[in-house]
Amino acid sequence: MSVYLGVDIGTYESKGVLVDGHGAVLGSASRPHGLIVPQAGWAEHRAEEDWWEDFVWLARKLIAESGLASSEIKAIGTSAIGPCMLPVDADGAPLMNAVLYGVDTRASREIEDLTASISAETIFARCGNALTSQSVGPKILWLKRNRPNIYARVHKFLNSTSFLVHRLTGRFVTDHYTAANTSPLYLIDERRWSSALAPEITELDRLPELAWTTEIAGGVTPRAAERTGLLPGTPVIVGTIDAAAEAISVCVLDAGDMMLMYGSTIFTILIAQQRLKNERLWHAPWLFPGQEASMAGLATSGTLTHWFADRFARDLDAQSAMAALAEEAEASPPGGNGLLVLPYFSGERTPIHDPHAKGAILGLTLASTRADVYRALIEGIAFATNHIFETYAEADAPPGTIQAIGGGLRNRIWMHATSDVSGYAQVVRKVAIGAAYGDAFLAALAVGDVSREAIKTWNPADSRIEPDPANAALYRRRYDLFRAFYGRTKDLMAALDL
Repeated sequence: MSVYLGVDIGTYESKGVLVDGHGAVLGSASRPHGLIVPQAGWAEHRAEEDWWEDFVWLARKLIAESGLASSEIKAIGTSAIGPCMLPVDADGAPLMNAVLYGVDTRASREIEDLTASISAETIFARCGNALTSQSVGPKILWLKRNRPNIYARVHKFLNSTSFLVHRLTGRFVTDHYTAANTSPLYLIDERRWSSALAPEITELDRLPELAWTTEIAGGVTPRAAERTGLLPGTPVIVGTIDAAAEAISVCVLDAGDMMLMYGSTIFTILIAQQRLKNERLWHAPWLFPGQEASMAGLATSGTLTHWFADRFARDLDAQSAMAALAEEAEASPPGGNGLLVLPYFSGERTPIHDPHAKGAILGLTLASTRADVYRALIEGIAFATNHIFETYAEADAPPGTIQAIGGGLRNRIWMHATSDVSGYAQVVRKVAIGAAYGDAFLAALAVGDVSREAIKTWNPADSRIEPDPANAALYRRRYDLFRAFYGRTKDLMAALDL
């Protein structure tokens, strides 16, 4: 029997699956880890403990509990959070904690300096993306300016997936989809690294090789095999960012298909016929030559619900707090009894790209309950998500079909609020494992055992969330207020020097 291993490293949890050639899940496992926030605006992971040790633990657990021999695993696919900035030495050992994706806003000054020196127009034309907190190039420059002793020792700058692939195969390589987030060092139309726009950031030989997601990076080394229990020589694909693997897992294949991922952050991927030239959206080559992708993402979503539970639901059991809060919120009507939340608790990514944006809870009274606030918080995330949908429409690429995935599927209020606010229906697939399942499929695709269309057979549609027209007028009014209040609170925060 041919079996495929998929492992994904997320913001708070890592997941692994073993899948057969028909898409049946033969084993699954997960392992939690923490998010390190050393100071406001920073977000980090420990690459050794949170990425590699999670992979090792998952691989060993899956092999042991499935009863399968490691020789039955025909290929391995990996994905992880991204884009990240991890400096490593010549042996691939991390020189510091990994600096995470757009939720880490430490390089705001570098973004401003690079944009001023190159020009926003040139960056967008050549790189396909404006420089934002999602961009890796400014974070490398931040390291060079602020940690010169570490910078001097850097052999390669890796992301989360390329770190795992190096541990497994010994090769420093990343995929084009991930590389496009390394603006201004990646030229979007030429599909290559270049220092022409900003030679002051770093030398190109400190960046990994470029390849396509389903190319084989190499085989599992004897050293990695000893740690993981995998068979030496087992093919490992180049892999990609978790959101892209998640999109594949729910059949996002053709132009107009969109993935809406309910995770630590809301993240969307839309397959487009051509590059969408809108500075508020991110762009990258898709996982396969000849396809384009347009992305957007909020800074806080699931992270915000975790924050709320940690601060205001300590009386609840930690293991069931999220479900209990969602149940409580069912008693609060749409609109949260007059509350409105701006969910910018860690700045904001798309579409406003404001690392200094602040969160706000408006309309509080002595009658407000925890359920009201939690519901309003969920609705605030739905409003911000609708702002993303409107941005796609303004770029003449509204989503055709929306495939929903992620841990937020367990939160009925969140799912329905998103459809009610936006007016879009959402398709939910039978298998909701996410990126790890997509990794396994991409591994099977890489070794020629399935076609790209086979994912529709692996993961058929299971249900559909339709918008409730009874809530349309209420949410339209509240969404207009949501958009208006952002500008007002931005001025207020500036006036208070917050």
